[in-house]
Amino acid sequence: MTALALTRRTFALAGQRQAAFTSARQRLMIALLSFVVITLLIGLRLLDLAVLHEIGHPEADGAAAITTLRGEIVDRNGIELAGTVDAVAVTVAPRKLVGNPTVLAQRLAEIVPDRSASEIYAELIHPGTFRYISRRVLPAQATAINALGEPAIGLKREPERLYPNLGLAAHVVGYTDVDGHGRYGMERAADAHLTALATRGAPVALSLDSRVQQALESELGAAMSEFSALGAAGIVMDVRTGEVIALASLPQFNPNAPGHGDDNARFDRATLAVYELGSTFKTLTIAMSLNDGLIKSMDQKYDATAPIHIGRFTIHDDRGHELRKWATVPEIFIHSSNIGTAHMAAELGATRQRAYLDALGFLSPVSGELMERGHTLYPAANNWGEVATMTVGFGHGIAVTPLHLATAYAAVVNGGIWHPATMLKVAPGQAVAGKRVFSEKTSDTMRALLRMVVTSGTGRKANAPGYRVGGKTGTAEKQQGGHYQKHVNVSTFAAAFPMDAPRYVIIALLDAPHGTKATGGFSTAGMVTAPSVAKLVARIAPILGVAPDLDHDIDVSGMLGLVANAPEKE
Repeated sequence: MTALALTRRTFALAGQRQAAFTSARQRLMIALLSFVVITLLIGLRLLDLAVLHEIGHPEADGAAAITTLRGEIVDRNGIELAGTVDAVAVTVAPRKLVGNPTVLAQRLAEIVPDRSASEIYAELIHPGTFRYISRRVLPAQATAINALGEPAIGLKREPERLYPNLGLAAHVVGYTDVDGHGRYGMERAADAHLTALATRGAPVALSLDSRVQQALESELGAAMSEFSALGAAGIVMDVRTGEVIALASLPQFNPNAPGHGDDNARFDRATLAVYELGSTFKTLTIAMSLNDGLIKSMDQKYDATAPIHIGRFTIHDDRGHELRKWATVPEIFIHSSNIGTAHMAAELGATRQRAYLDALGFLSPVSGELMERGHTLYPAANNWGEVATMTVGFGHGIAVTPLHLATAYAAVVNGGIWHPATMLKVAPGQAVAGKRVFSEKTSDTMRALLRMVVTSGTGRKANAPGYRVGGKTGTAEKQQGGHYQKHVNVSTFAAAFPMDAPRYVIIALLDAPHGTKATGGFSTAGMVTAPSVAKLVARIAPILGVAPDLDHDIDVSGMLGLVANAPEKE
């Protein structure tokens, strides 16, 4: 081999060694970098566990079980009404406390302002082995608490129930306790389903429409404020399925902090409270009489010439608005005559009246999944005589929930089929089979009469142009301690729309409203509740796919000429 060839071979071998060395160094650097990254990630995870999962904090032994995971609750369109998020809880093992509890309580109170120093101090010196100081703190607060260096203080992640819409539909959605168990509303009613492993990721879909719910709460809230009412209740129901599209009880509470609301706010006026709902029952009495063939035509007349004196009771109409004549069925209904309706009820009799009320669900707890359900107050069977029959006929002497009334009105206008109320979304064609209470002919006639109340009677302020609203006013004196309170009313408007082909029933109620200058001092349903229904219909009809039609209306020609306009005051 020549010297030149040997030299070239030497350089080639040197280059190969250099390349191999460089490659090895690169691989080593990559390995070292990977090791550093992995070590860093492990360290961060250990730190996270040490801070938030109490690594090295044996004081967590004996702690309450971690809040159960729960499925979501959504409205009919998939909008979340209740969900679960990760929260950080602050705990203490009092027996292992190292620092001064007085000083520590003060420092913790500065970080967690929703607990006072005295409250925290009581937890720090508690004789137990484990206590909660707070069930939810922010990340910055958790960091500050960890920096205190007290080994007896622990931080732990727990699932936290969150209601992103605050008080919206609070009485339907409900809330859970601190351990994640349902305590109110659908959280309580569907507790087992929400916590079942098989349903995680499969939310409970309610029948509510959040958009309609917001409109209902808005209009009721405005009326409650305008008329200084104690409370309000409202329902929007699909007459074909019994689905509750919206249900409101005011005042509201925030389910994220239910303990901060008072009993008046947590009380459900729509499904739990029972009221005498006054003249809204006249609709039912006339429907019963029509269905049993007692009313054979709209020009049939009843004696409304004078008050009815029976025993120690007197049944009379509103002063200044008495018919004082033999009146037709439309006149009695449009003018809301107690006297005329009492005669109809007496003709129907207690047995048939009670049977109809039972078929309409009034004699049982109100239907629906909620456990907060009211029981009707009604006369005992052995005390359901002529006086009771007459007064029940126009809505006195019987107290029901607004939801009871909604299901009954749905049956009156939908062709005569009663459906139980449901808070759950119903798939097309899957509605619970209803039961026939009224004939289609009876339903057709009642729709025309209800429409006339809004066009010519006490419900004129409920008219929403283009939507063919029908309904009935009901004003009753409120009972307190077994006695009626003069000038303290429960003012209700029961409505449906559109009356030529009804799709939705609306119940709106104000509890103890006060008249204003604009209402002439009156707090009757026609003055204070009916206007809210008109505004509500105009807001929700487009959402629900009901188009206005100013050129079309229900045919009431068979009743025209039989009734003059009734006063707006009931």
